[in-house]
This record gives sequence, C-alpha cells and structure tokens, in this order.
Amino acid sequence: MDILKQHLKTSVRKLKLGRKWVFQMDNDPKHTSKVVAKWLKDKKVKVLEWPSQSPDLNPIDNLWAELKKLVRAWRPTHLTQLHQLCQGEWATIHPIYCGKLVEGYPKCLTQVNQFKGNATKY
Repeated sequence: MDILKQHLKTSVRKLKLGRKWVFQMDNDPKHTSKVVAKWLKDKKVKVLEWPSQSPDLNPIDNLWAELKKLVRAWRPTHLTQLHQLCQGEWATIHPIYCGKLVEGYPKCLTQVNQFKGNATKY
C-alpha cells in the first residue's frame, strides 16, 4: 500500500494515462489484503478483474525476468551488493523496452486464449 500511495498517481501522470485507466495486479494474496482493497476503493481506483496468479498475463513478469537476467550477470555475493545492482540495473531499463512489452500484449493474449489458459512461450 505504501508503494501505491507513493507512486500510483505519479506513474499515471508520467505515463499520460489521463482519467480512463485501469489498475492491473496479479491478485497474489500479499497484494490483495483488505487494507489495500479498501484503499483502492476509497481512492476510486478501477481494478481489472484478474484470475489469481494467472500464467503469462502480466507484462511486468517479463520485466522482472529481464531485471533478474541483468543482475545475475554480475553474480552478486551479498545482500547489499544485490540491492545496489537491482537499483542500478532497474535504472538502465529503457521505457521503450517497457512499451514493447505492452505492445506485444495482444499477441500474448491471443496465445493464452489459443492454449486455453495454459502456459505459452511468453
């Protein structure tokens, strides 16, 4: 909830989403606590209905995989180094890369539909 409080409005503004945007999350139990649900409702945030922990349907998963690949290449040896590398590598991921993940989303959805919800190459 703290992350949402600090970054949701800023992200919406930076992405120039206007007023007609829908918040997507993967419904992992740690993301759907009663206090978070209440906060989202109180702030009138429209949340996309989403199957819990569904395979291949969240572009952020591809972004996390990219970050892991970048950090793993450095072979961090302690937690402080891991933290620093995650922050540094995160800053190097270009917004165009993020845009391409979103642009490829319709193709991903088509494949998920074709495979009847089972895993795809995405």
